Amino acid sequence: MPIIKRPHSSNSPAGEDRDSYQRTPGRNAASREAEGDARGRRSIGLTLVIWFASLMGTLAVVGALIVGYALVVMGPQLPSLDALTDYRPKVPLRVYTADHVLIGEFGDERRSIVRFQDIPDQMKKAVLAIEDYRFYEHGGVDFLGILRAGFADLAHGGASQGASTITMQVARNFFLSSEKTYTRKIYEMLLAYKIERALTKDQILELYMNQIYLGERAYGFASAARVYFGKDLKDITLAESAMLAGLPKAPSAYNPVVNPKRAKIRQEYILRRMFELKYISQDQYDQAVKEEIHTKNPGNEYSVHAEYIAEMVRQMMYAQYKDETYTRGLNVTTTIDSADQDAAYQAVRKGVMDYERRHGYRGPEGFVQLPEPGDDRDQTIDDALTDHPDNGEIIAAVVTDANPKLVKAQLVDGTQVAISGDGLRFVAGGLSARATAATKIKPGSIVRLIADDKGNWQITQLPQVEGALVSLTPQDGAIRALVGGFDFNKNKFNHVTQAWRQPGSSFKPFIYSAALDKGLGPATIINDAPLYFPSSTPGGDAWEPKDDDQPDGPMPMRLALQKSKNLVSIRILSFIGTKYAQDFVTQRFGFDADKTPPYLPMALGAGPRHAVAVGGGVLGVRERRLPDQSVSDRRGDGCTRPAALQSAAADGRARRAAHARTA
Repeated sequence: MPIIKRPHSSNSPAGEDRDSYQRTPGRNAASREAEGDARGRRSIGLTLVIWFASLMGTLAVVGALIVGYALVVMGPQLPSLDALTDYRPKVPLRVYTADHVLIGEFGDERRSIVRFQDIPDQMKKAVLAIEDYRFYEHGGVDFLGILRAGFADLAHGGASQGASTITMQVARNFFLSSEKTYTRKIYEMLLAYKIERALTKDQILELYMNQIYLGERAYGFASAARVYFGKDLKDITLAESAMLAGLPKAPSAYNPVVNPKRAKIRQEYILRRMFELKYISQDQYDQAVKEEIHTKNPGNEYSVHAEYIAEMVRQMMYAQYKDETYTRGLNVTTTIDSADQDAAYQAVRKGVMDYERRHGYRGPEGFVQLPEPGDDRDQTIDDALTDHPDNGEIIAAVVTDANPKLVKAQLVDGTQVAISGDGLRFVAGGLSARATAATKIKPGSIVRLIADDKGNWQITQLPQVEGALVSLTPQDGAIRALVGGFDFNKNKFNHVTQAWRQPGSSFKPFIYSAALDKGLGPATIINDAPLYFPSSTPGGDAWEPKDDDQPDGPMPMRLALQKSKNLVSIRILSFIGTKYAQDFVTQRFGFDADKTPPYLPMALGAGPRHAVAVGGGVLGVRERRLPDQSVSDRRGDGCTRPAALQSAAADGRARRAAHARTA
């Protein structure tokens, strides 16, 4: 039988025999175990290396397949960049006064296109700081940002964080949806590379800052500056720039009008980012953080109240351009003077409110049951005043306490105000013990407040009557100011151009003008004596016109017009003939023949007229139906004016309705 020798242990001396080996069984067992552990460690390490290499290889293959798919399949499906290279956004119709004050804007999208060089540097830096500070360094896709977002997505088990560069956002805003999927992200990346090859960085940033939605129907930062702060983009401060830069992420959440606290937090974060990136200094940062932001209140979009004028322009533009009116970027400059318009608006408001005060207090607008003081009461007041919005300087409030000497009220923003003394004079009857239920002012009553010249509150009421005013220049009949009612938002009916009213004695100058044209003169003597006209039909009533004062006998026409004598006016009309007078005022002054009956009462202003027609007639010019001066598109090129405007004289001067000697 052959002798089989056990191999020598690597840990034993080579000369030891089998007996020596068997005399140390513990030591050799430990050696064998250590040898097994070493082989196990080498096996695990090798396995990890192989697994990692396999993973990298797999990822490389998958990546190559994705890139190949993107280039072969998705690449040809990418849209054309014509929307970017030939950028034609929807720009609304804008209406301006003659001194270029914006008074109206009509369109689904509020947008003002601004060139890159006209965007303030601080606005650009604020956007870059929060949206894409490496914008000028990457080629359209920021891979570091993508890796960061990828790890965040894996941690949250889904697409929870984006890594879109400004270029990728431009791609999404113009061509893609906002859905968070990996397929859309790939399209974004491919489009971003395509955009970067076609446009410069400055052009891409310009597109982004003009196209991005920023809430309140505002698209682009120039429009947002106007909507939120009432300023041109070039005039906003660093603090305002940072606040606007925070809007793209969530326009409603960071709206400085609706959510001022959240907007302030976002603004401070952006300012801190700008400081960390050395875009601004420490002093600029400190000053911007401390700056108080003043936003525009809803309903106070324009510095001049000219809503009726703007609506007139809109209607005439729509008649010419139809739906293009709201997207073509038309700019209409009117003949309105902003100072005159503001004075007219204030005059109408004051006149109507003075009339209201002379006719007594009608009572509170409504009533709400008030809970105990606290959050529930504040919410109840807020809900109640939602249905009673402020009307310019006339503020809605809910009474919280009332007695004949002092009334306390709360405004919609929670401000507590007190009214006493002269501020209660108008509503003294509603505070007395004998007040009726309709006029009684008590806790829960919804009332109106207005501040006097000294800033003290007075209780007033919204008017039920209306008023209107139109002012024209005698040289060309251009409308310099027009107020069609007390409040456009409350009543859009234009009492200047839509309301048919009998002009009364203001129509007498037209009859006298016809008489002068017929041959009578200012010194012609006319008898101011009683008149009697029997009925022209059997059983009818006779007409015996009267005057406000006693007849004065014979007098010159000049004096009769000065005193507005009814009987003299009727005698003049009877002399020249009603048909002659009708033809004269309709042909010379543009009045409607069917609303100018050829009867003797025409001398007293019978027959309805528009205020603007009467005003133009008094000045001796034909009516101009729209206060338009020029129409241009977004590039400043002249456009075809509406047909209703083309009847005006080519030199801009209206045709005289009467000769100089009779005007």
